Amino acid sequence: MILESLLAYLHILAILTLVVFISSEAALCRGEWMNAAVVERLAKVDRIYGLAAVAVLLTGLLRIYLGAKGAAWYGGNWLLHVKLGLFAVVGLVSIRPTLTFIRWRRALRADGTLPSPEEIRKTRRLVMLQAHLVPLIPLPAAFLARGFGAG
Repeated sequence: MILESLLAYLHILAILTLVVFISSEAALCRGEWMNAAVVERLAKVDRIYGLAAVAVLLTGLLRIYLGAKGAAWYGGNWLLHVKLGLFAVVGLVSIRPTLTFIRWRRALRADGTLPSPEEIRKTRRLVMLQAHLVPLIPLPAAFLARGFGAG
């Protein structure tokens, strides 16, 4: 029971960290606020967001394999696949903003160039898509935790 509680705590902590940093990206990625410091900060915030996503995945896997219900129960539950699918979609959507933030930082460091308003708008749209998809992931998780979807 202690292990299960600790795994749940670590998973929730990782999720909250992910939410904080995707929210930070959404707040920072605005044309009217874009300057050199924001470009640098976006790259750092995105790195932490990525690490938080890895922590969410790893702690989730630990809960599956070391938790009370076990891998066999989770593996056969379609709700887990929905949850992982949503997580994968968020991960795929995050690739382009990550590469964009890296490119912006390189351009800034090379010659002081800031991103164009159109580039910022396009990137912000993808960040906002992630920020709106992330809250959907706990819905199947809530049902999963209560035994729905098995068998």
